[in-house]
Amino acid sequence: MPEAALSHFDLYVQQATTLPAMPEVARKLLNSFDRDDLSLGELSQLIGRDQSLAAKVLRLANSARYSPSHTVSTLNDAAASLGLRTLRDLTLSACMTGAFPKMDGFDRVGFWRSTLAVAAYSQALAPALDADPDTAYLGGLVVRTGQILMTMAEPAAMAEVTRHARAPDSRIGFEATLLGCSHPQVSAELARHWQFPQALVAAFSAAADPMAARPFCRLGVVLRLASVVCDAAEIQVDPIESLRTTQAALINHVNLDLAWVKAHLPDHRLATAGADALMH
Repeated sequence: MPEAALSHFDLYVQQATTLPAMPEVARKLLNSFDRDDLSLGELSQLIGRDQSLAAKVLRLANSARYSPSHTVSTLNDAAASLGLRTLRDLTLSACMTGAFPKMDGFDRVGFWRSTLAVAAYSQALAPALDADPDTAYLGGLVVRTGQILMTMAEPAAMAEVTRHARAPDSRIGFEATLLGCSHPQVSAELARHWQFPQALVAAFSAAADPMAARPFCRLGVVLRLASVVCDAAEIQVDPIESLRTTQAALINHVNLDLAWVKAHLPDHRLATAGADALMH
């Protein structure tokens, strides 16, 4: 990282260290990724210890994102209706949205709507790149959180980035040019502060420039490509064409089948549904 950028980067890292530790439920869920014996009952009990979190989970479980066949009124019902993997992903989403302070002028709903989409696209892309879908979903939830830390530290500068970064996959470049670093790098520092597994920390760093990452990180590729898809979907342009035009070298390097990607991407409206439920 250029020396001139260190003052910016250090400022953002300081913001990461001012945040509280990762919420207890999120920490236990993160640790559960390596467990084969986590039960739906245990997960429901864990969520139920935090009434505010439980209420968010139930609201999200009843959203169009999950299209329940009936009203989900209890955590046990949510567990039975959604299954272990979906309930864990849903709960991690609720934990992440509650982990950051509110900021004047910051579009929280818009930010988390796009973040939910990146998580959904990451999960969908993971099998094509030999990455774990559950880990990819968590990575998608976190990879953009560096934007929050950067906005906390320098709101005017980040507003300037937003004014410039209108095309798909352009934000990282404008951040690097104007501020000397990009949000995936800052997200990596937050993940380090929250004691995420090193593989995820490395993936966030790699997402800033996957072709330059050493060792090469396929999860970092997933996160970067999912972000491109989200950017394209938000401005209603073809995500596959956006991938071709912005990340051709990377796509060729990993031999990604874009026809397969097109067939497996979730609908953007469903990928973003539920953000409103998470904000209350």
